[in-house]
Formats: sequence, C-alpha cells, structure tokens
Amino acid sequence: MFDLKVINSVLGELEEVRGIPRASIIEAIEAALATAYKKEYGKKGQIIRTTFDINTGETNFFQVKIVVDDTRVIFNDSEDENKEIKEGDLSGEISIKSDERVVYNPEHHILIEDARKIKKDAQLDEEIIFPIESKGDYGRIAAQTAKQVIMQKIREAEKVSVVAEFGKREGDIVTGTVQRVERGNIFVDMGRATGLLSYEEQIPGERFSQGERVRAYLYRVEESPRGVFLRLSRSHPKFLEKLFEAEAPELANGTVVIKAVAREAGYRSKIAAEAKGSHIDPVGALVGQRGVRVSTVMSELRGEKIDIIEWSAEPKKFIEEALSPARILNIEINEDDKSAVVSVSEDQQSLAIGKGGQNVRLAAKLTGWRIDIQSAKGEELAVAKFPLPEVSKEN
Repeated sequence: MFDLKVINSVLGELEEVRGIPRASIIEAIEAALATAYKKEYGKKGQIIRTTFDINTGETNFFQVKIVVDDTRVIFNDSEDENKEIKEGDLSGEISIKSDERVVYNPEHHILIEDARKIKKDAQLDEEIIFPIESKGDYGRIAAQTAKQVIMQKIREAEKVSVVAEFGKREGDIVTGTVQRVERGNIFVDMGRATGLLSYEEQIPGERFSQGERVRAYLYRVEESPRGVFLRLSRSHPKFLEKLFEAEAPELANGTVVIKAVAREAGYRSKIAAEAKGSHIDPVGALVGQRGVRVSTVMSELRGEKIDIIEWSAEPKKFIEEALSPARILNIEINEDDKSAVVSVSEDQQSLAIGKGGQNVRLAAKLTGWRIDIQSAKGEELAVAKFPLPEVSKEN
C-alpha cells in the first residue's frame, strides 16, 4: 500500500531539516486515514480511529463507541412528539430542547449493560473500541491520503520557518525585487515569502517596475491561509530612522539617539536627535561631512526634504528648534494642555507656517504640542495640534 522506504526517508528529512517530530507526522497520517475511511465507508455518527505501523505499513481501523445509559441519552421511541428537536453535529448527537441528553445513536453509543458484556468494569462515558475490517480497494486512498498529509506538514513547517526567519527582521529594512504591481499595490519577492507594499505605504509619486530592487521597512509579518505576507512600508517614520542608522555609526552604537520623527512622506520630515555626550554634535552626526549622510537618505526617499534639529527637554527651546528655519520672537506655553503660542515677525510668517501649513504641522507632530502661530500684533495666523509625536507609534 505504501512505499515505506520513501515515507521513512521523507519523515527523517522533515525531522532533521525542518524540525517536525516524526511522531506528529505519523499521528497526522493516522487521523487523515481515519477521516478518509469514514468518508468512503463509514456511517453517520461513527467514530473511526486508525493505527499505522511505519515499519511494516500495516494499517488497522477501529470503531469507538461511548458507554451511555438513560441518564445520558434519549431513545427515539420515548420522545415526546410535542418537544422540539435541534440538530447536533455529524456524530448524530441530537438534543431535546431544555434536556441535556442526546438522542441514542447505535453507531456512536453503546449501552452500559452491553459494554459490560465486553468489559466487566466498563464505566459511563468510557470508550469501547471495536476492530473493523479493512476494505480491499482502500490501498489507493490510503497512499494518496498519506501523501497529502506529508505535503501539508511540509507546507506548515515552511510557514513556521518563514515566520521565524522574518519575525527576527521585523522592525528592520529589507530588500526585495518587484514581482508585480496590482491596483497600485506592489508585491515584492523576498525569496521565501512575498512582501506587500500597499499604495498607502508608498512614497507619493514613486513608481517601480517589475524586476526592480526595492528597500522598505518591515513593520509586520502576517500569516494567512494563502501563506506568509510581509507588510512593508516606505512612508513609515521608522523607515527614515533605519536609513539614518545605516548611515550614521553614532546611531548604531547609541552615542546619538533619535528622540522623535515627524514625517509627511515624499515632501518633508523633521527629526529630533540627542547626543549622549557633550562632545558629540547630534545634528552633525546625522548630516555627515559635507552633508553626505543626509544626502544619501534623501536620495533613497526621492528627494524628500529633511530637517534635523537637536532635541531638548525644555519645551520652549524644543518648539523653537522644531519651527526652524523660522526665527521666533516669543513663545508662551501652557503646560496643562500642552499648548504654545508662538509670535513671529512679518518676514518670518511664511517660514514658520510653511507651504500649506506644513512646517507648523510637522513641528506639532514632532513636539506633541498644540502650536498657535501669531503675528507680532497678536493676530492668529495658523494652528496645528497633534496629541503625540509620530515617533510614539509602535513599529
């Protein structure tokens, strides 16, 4: 019925290479064989079990019956015609409404007096096992079933392996090749899995062609019936952080840390950095000599403008830095509701607000403060409010 040499070889490889215990595969094969037997030859309500000897290839089938009495079951001839009956599962268990008992099924149940003729000390709810004959034409079905179970186990093991591999890389930048583009979504070949760069996670205006290499931030690993999908992003603030980590050794060794990021992908970003030593310039570390580091990151982001400022624990100083390149006349803050009123001269108004309010909006994101821009005369010019800086988002 089975090619035992092949099966043992496959089981050995699955155990050694993929870490799937041999016993679990044999158990799965037995369960699948029992299901296939019941489907072909069984009756409604039957419980079928199988034992499979991997050394001889011998397969034995058994029917299991549950020991019951009239406290557990209701007999059809004693049912009240006026009572409502509701269907149970395929085991044939039908219960009477408002009664916990189920309808007796001779294929599923055995009365305790009959069970004790087979086993003297049989108890209620115990299982009594009966051997049943193997069918002559079952060999083909059994072999096909075993093959399907093994293939399913291989797929499951592959999925677990992929999740483990990419789970370690979650929160990092990964590189793949564009597989196809569908309705604005980009599917990326990552080798053992497919990455999905959705339209919302792309930098506005970017275009990728089939076969082109793409770098993105892996923010989530998803399991689905169709396989493992890697959720990618190029617009996530963390993508910007990771790009700088690759360029600035000071970030990698912890002497400089990025405290907050505010980003409008494809247009402009603001980064607040802090040095862990007084002798280190955090802004210079990210900008690099002659701007080479920030230029490399901007190139990857298709020319996105990046403002880098020094983080400060003092709200006034931090807000003033966040609004750069505008020069500030005065800042009044309210610690209770985290709001700030910023006064600027007439020639600095456009810089403070930015095109379409972008500068003040990013400053509010970066600091987590509501910022109200006013003229020197006290006229309100723009308001931006963000409860939390964008960097606080999880991965």
